[in-house]
Amino acid sequence: MNEIASPGQLRLAYARWALVTVPAIVFLGFLSGKLANSGYGNRWFAALAKPELIPPGWVFGAAWTVLYVLMALAFAIVLHARGARGRGAAITAFVAQLILNLLWSPLFFRAHQVDQALALIVVLFALVAVTTALFWRVRRVAGLLLLPYLCWLAFASYLNYEIGRLNPDAESLGKPALQTQI
Repeated sequence: MNEIASPGQLRLAYARWALVTVPAIVFLGFLSGKLANSGYGNRWFAALAKPELIPPGWVFGAAWTVLYVLMALAFAIVLHARGARGRGAAITAFVAQLILNLLWSPLFFRAHQVDQALALIVVLFALVAVTTALFWRVRRVAGLLLLPYLCWLAFASYLNYEIGRLNPDAESLGKPALQTQI
C-alpha cells in the first residue's frame, strides 16, 4: 500500500476543518454585526438617505451568512492542504482580511464613520482579491469559493460610497454609540 491516507480519510480530515471553521467564522460575523447594532434596526442608519439599489434588510443577513459559510469552507480547504506551496501566505492573508471584515460593521454602524468605513472596505476588497489569488494557487476551488465574497464587497463598497455621498453630514446625525455615556 503506497497511500498515506485513503480518499475517505482525506474527506474526513477536510470535514473536521470545516466543522471548526464554518461555525467559528459565521459566529464571528454574527457577533460583529450584533455588537455594532448593524442593519435597519439601527436608528442612525434608518435616518440616512439610501441609494436606490439598496436591497431590503433581510438580504444582508442572508447574503452575509452564505458568504461567511463560503469563506469558511474555502479556509478549511486551504488549512487542509498541508504541504501546499503558498499555504502559509494564504492563511495569513485570510486572517488579515477577516479581521478587517469584522471591523467594518462597528466602524460604520456603531462609530458612524462613513468615510473611514469606505477606506476600510476598499482596503478589504484589495486584500480579499490577494487572498483569492493566494487561495487559487493553493487549491483552485478555494479561490472560486471567495469570488462571490469579492463581488459582494464591490457592491457593498458602492453602497458605502453612495451613503457617504447622499449623507455628507452622516457622522453628525446622531451621537455614535461608542461615545454614549450612561
